[in-house]
Amino acid sequence: MYYSNTEVLGYHVFGGDLNHFTHFNKMIINTLNGHSYSVAKRDKLFQEALRDSDILLPDGEAVVLGAKLLYGHKIKKIAGFDMYIHLLKELNDKNGSCFFLGAQPQTLELIDRRLHKDFYNVLAGSYSPPFVHEFSQKESEIMCKVVNTFKPDVLFVGMTAPKQEKWVHQFKDQLNVPIICCIGAVFDFYAGTKNRPANWMIKYKLEWFGRFIKEPRRMFHRYFISTPVIFIDMFHKMIYRKKAS
Repeated sequence: MYYSNTEVLGYHVFGGDLNHFTHFNKMIINTLNGHSYSVAKRDKLFQEALRDSDILLPDGEAVVLGAKLLYGHKIKKIAGFDMYIHLLKELNDKNGSCFFLGAQPQTLELIDRRLHKDFYNVLAGSYSPPFVHEFSQKESEIMCKVVNTFKPDVLFVGMTAPKQEKWVHQFKDQLNVPIICCIGAVFDFYAGTKNRPANWMIKYKLEWFGRFIKEPRRMFHRYFISTPVIFIDMFHKMIYRKKAS
């Protein structure tokens, strides 16, 4: 691996600092949190996509805690939004380009408007694919073609997990892009169609709670049914180690 990574229950997550982040050609960036860990236990293709990442961001306090309790490694949570802003700053400094794949046309238009204000040196393109559970081969070929025609330095994919990670894993060899970053909800956060929790909540590790109180029905299963799976597995791992020692 190219970075200082730490293992968390079978996944090698990024243990570095974005201030020292450099990239190579070709790089796939994904995120891991308690919910995606739980989903990946039932979805082997999703699990394979996450494990095959070049950079797997610790996008959840559960993952950070797992690194500390199980392996004694102190790492920091890095959200998909953090990586997004970091890459845009790099692109802005070098007059680079990016492409947004996913979301509704209205969301992509809002992203483009804000991008022109925040990072005016960045050339951006976008494409809104059909809203389907699974893309056909023809639809996927069209998506790859529009991305490759634009020739971006960075491809941001926002089609919700696990669809986005699995799609990139399947078609990465057909995408001629140096950096591919799956960032899901970041499209909505940056467009303003959904608000990310306040900075003080993020600072005090309560981002999950902020998202829950904004969308309690949608987020209840994620945070109270799905995410606890990673804590249960961490507990079992600790008990097993204790018995084995």
